[in-house]
Amino acid sequence: MKNVLLPVFYLPPISWFSVFLDAENDILFEQFESFPKQTYRSRTNIFGANGKLTLIIPISHTGNREFKNTEISYREDWRSLHWKSIKTAYQGSPYFEFYEDKLKKIYELEEKYLLNFNLKAIEILQSILKTEKAHSLNVEYIKNPEQINFREKFSAKSASEFEMEEYYQTFSDKFGFLKDLTILDLICNKGPESLTYLKNIKQSY
Repeated sequence: MKNVLLPVFYLPPISWFSVFLDAENDILFEQFESFPKQTYRSRTNIFGANGKLTLIIPISHTGNREFKNTEISYREDWRSLHWKSIKTAYQGSPYFEFYEDKLKKIYELEEKYLLNFNLKAIEILQSILKTEKAHSLNVEYIKNPEQINFREKFSAKSASEFEMEEYYQTFSDKFGFLKDLTILDLICNKGPESLTYLKNIKQSY
């Protein structure tokens, strides 16, 4: 088994799930890091009618920088906006209607902390993928961990380092294939084949 330290993301990208669900990886989630802005911890990329669309969870700036104490702001109804964007983007995909009820449950969550929201959303995504993966949370921040460190591996700003095959996406006729979007994109377009697809991703670690 490989010991892997993973950040906890919002509707994580496909590459994150390929690492998380790898049977050879023993997963430890990072909860004590200082919350880094403009990362997948609070944002996700979907494929909308106008190309890549980034959905961002607003954060309450309480002065506490620790990720596990990072609070979500509900001053605006971002859950309705995100859900509407997802429905608009994927209602024409082959499998959206099969998973719609479960996906909607993500946007019925009202967690105070971003970490808890992300963890519960990942649970729902696992139930859709019909897979269970054990994981644990770390107990302190370690700058140079013994585990394979993925805290800075997934960039929301630059191209993914992971190799993955193209698959049909709802708007790919218009924009071409968009690589390594949220796991939702894979689930809605590939359905039950998603797990096989994840296993075939070439991982650079």
